[in-house]
Amino acid sequence: MKWTVKYTLLNVAYFAAFCTIHAYAAVYLLANGFNNTEVGVLLALANIVSAVLQPVIAGIIDKPGYLTNRRFIMIAVLIILGGSLILMFAHGNKPVIFAVYALIYMIQFAYQPVMTALCFEYQKAGCNIFYGLARGLGSAGFAVTSLFIGRIVENNGVKVLLWGNLITMAVSVVLILMFKKPESTADQEAEEETEVKGTAHNSLPEFARTYPAFVLFLIGAICFFFAHNMINDFMIQIIRHLGGNETELGFANFLQAILELPVMALIGIVLKKIRAHKLLIISGIAFFIKILILVFAKGLPEMYISQSFQLFAYAVFIPAGAYYVSETMEELDQVKGQAFITSAITIGGVFSNLISGVILDHSSITVMLLTGSAVCAVGVAITIFAFSRLPHHVNTNGPD
Repeated sequence: MKWTVKYTLLNVAYFAAFCTIHAYAAVYLLANGFNNTEVGVLLALANIVSAVLQPVIAGIIDKPGYLTNRRFIMIAVLIILGGSLILMFAHGNKPVIFAVYALIYMIQFAYQPVMTALCFEYQKAGCNIFYGLARGLGSAGFAVTSLFIGRIVENNGVKVLLWGNLITMAVSVVLILMFKKPESTADQEAEEETEVKGTAHNSLPEFARTYPAFVLFLIGAICFFFAHNMINDFMIQIIRHLGGNETELGFANFLQAILELPVMALIGIVLKKIRAHKLLIISGIAFFIKILILVFAKGLPEMYISQSFQLFAYAVFIPAGAYYVSETMEELDQVKGQAFITSAITIGGVFSNLISGVILDHSSITVMLLTGSAVCAVGVAITIFAFSRLPHHVNTNGPD
């Protein structure tokens, strides 16, 4: 139980910061003189670097050496803490804000798959962690933060977001320092390090030949998160279009995040009835319905209905993706598998940021949402084909 509590607190701190850094990125940047296109370019660059770094980091962590999941998380937390301190004194300095905000946005995305890998690493070492509950409560941390931060920002300005970053990262430092394996477990792990079963597939072509369904599914996931990030990163513009402001932004983020808790907490039970790859198809359909509702929305009630589909979209996708990797991949490929999923999410964000900002500056919210709906529909078709027609795992090494 104590390990679940520790991992839950680490998730709560992470997703509270995710709220202030990611969900309110456009709010912060627009308040500091950026236009929609500049916001899109900044977030796209941060996502591109993050997408490239995630598999590289995973490959390094997979190999025995100094850089472990826990140590990388500590490094990432300290970078975000330092970056937030710099931003406290950079008001109005757009070049500095651009560089530093892109860095902390990228770093926080980069250590998300490492958080997941940390859980499975400690589970393997005998530490009892209830992943679904911990991850769901992390989303609840995002939800509660979003519920209050919107009104506080509206009343006190965007500097509140930086204070939120500083507090959550300081808490994260304390938590990761406390997150240590028992000495007996660490000693045993060192002895068994060379006994890990399976084969690592480190080159992308080799990985693709071994997991063809997964690799094609990643393209579908990019399409899902093109639509998902379009909504999240430019939600303040969508809400203003529908007659709301930062307070409604906070409530909309709270609604979609709090709905993730029950699904993630119960995902273990759901997986006994429905296989992980089928849940990923269901989540893709939900992503499509979520953005399609916004195309025809006339007011905030439709916005809240759209956000409620988070229950079947993101809330299903994240744990189902983690369990799919755990079930279908060799042990030495699992950190890479988790990283590839996060990279797909990130790449979806890259294209979304680049295209959405330009569309908003030159056309309209409706055109942006129609574009997102079309891309997401393509992603659903690709995912259905991948999981119904291609093998999940191919033995490329011959008989054991």
